Amino acid sequence: MTASYKKFILNFKKPSGTSRGVLTEKETWFILLSHNGKQGIGECGLLRGLSIDDVPEYEEKMRWTCQNINLGLAKLYQELSSFPSIQFGLEMAYKSLENDNQFVLFPSKFTSGKDEIPINGLIWMGDVQDMKMQVREKIEQGFSCIKMKIGAIDFNSEIAVLKRLRQEYSESDIEIRVDANGAFHPSEALDKLKQLSEFKLHSIEQPIKPRQYEKMAMLCETSPLPIALDEELIGVFGLMEKQELIQSIKPQYIILKPSFVGGFKGSLEWIALAEDNQIKWWITSALESNIGLNAIAQWTYTLKNNMHQGLGTGGLFTNNFLSPLQVKNGNLRYESQIEWNLNTLDL
Repeated sequence: MTASYKKFILNFKKPSGTSRGVLTEKETWFILLSHNGKQGIGECGLLRGLSIDDVPEYEEKMRWTCQNINLGLAKLYQELSSFPSIQFGLEMAYKSLENDNQFVLFPSKFTSGKDEIPINGLIWMGDVQDMKMQVREKIEQGFSCIKMKIGAIDFNSEIAVLKRLRQEYSESDIEIRVDANGAFHPSEALDKLKQLSEFKLHSIEQPIKPRQYEKMAMLCETSPLPIALDEELIGVFGLMEKQELIQSIKPQYIILKPSFVGGFKGSLEWIALAEDNQIKWWITSALESNIGLNAIAQWTYTLKNNMHQGLGTGGLFTNNFLSPLQVKNGNLRYESQIEWNLNTLDL
C-alpha cells in the first residue's frame, strides 16, 4: 500500500460570520491510498483556530502518517490520538479503499437514493437585514429546521430577528436552534438564555467558552433553554475523561463533529456515553468539502437518528467538488446519477 497527502483551499461564496470572526476560506487536507490497483480518499477536516490539532507540525504529521501507512489503521489511529482530523481522514480513506466504489463507504437506502436525511439550514451572522434574508431563503427552500449563529452582533438585534421569526412562524412550523460558539460571558449567560427561551427555541449550542465545567454544569441545570455541548468536546480524548465531562456537566444534548473528535470511532464513544446518561445527540459536519461531507452523511444515516442533522455545508464554497450530494426541501439526498468530479483537486 502507498499513501500520499494533498492540501486544498476551499473558497467561501461569501464571507461567513461567526462569533470567532469572518471566514473567507477553509484549509483542508486529503489522504490518498493506493493498493492492488484500487484507490481510497479521505479528508482531514482541519479548522484553523478551533481544531485541537491546529499545530505548526500538522503537515509533518501528515507526512509521517503516509510514510508509515503499512502500520495499518488500528495502529495509526492509536498513534494519532492528538490528531483527530487525521484519524478521521484515515478511517475514511481505508473505508473508501475497501469498497468497489470509492465514494460509497456505507451502502444503504441513502446511497441508493431511496431515503434522505433531514438537515438544518444554517444562518450565518451578519447584520439584521442579511440574517432576515437568509432566514427567508431557507424557509423558501423548504427547511423546517434552521440553526442561527448568534453572539457577534448586538444581542438585542439578534433577539429582534428571533422575535420577528416567531411572529411569522410557530414552533410547529419551524424548529429554531441557535449557536453562540461560546460568545456569552458566564455572568450574563443565564439571563440571556432566559430571554432566548421566550422564543420556543429547540436548543443553544455552547453558550459559554469551553473548560468552565462548574459554570456550564450550573447553566445546564438551571437554564430554561436546553443546552448542547459542541466545542466542549474538542480535545477530550480518553474514555474516562469523556465520561467525567458528560456526568459532571449533564448537558441536554451533545453535537458531534467527527473531524474534531476522532472520526467514526471517537464519535461512537461519545454516543454510547450520551445514551447511557439519557443525553440526546446529533451529527454535524465541520466545513469539510463534499468528500468529507459524503462520508459523514453516509455514516450518519446508518445511525438511525431521526433528529435534524447539521450536514448542509456543501454549498458554501465556490470550488467544492461536484458530487451526488444534493439538498432538496430541507433534506440531504444522494443523487447517484450525478457523477463525482475531482478535477480541481488535480490528483
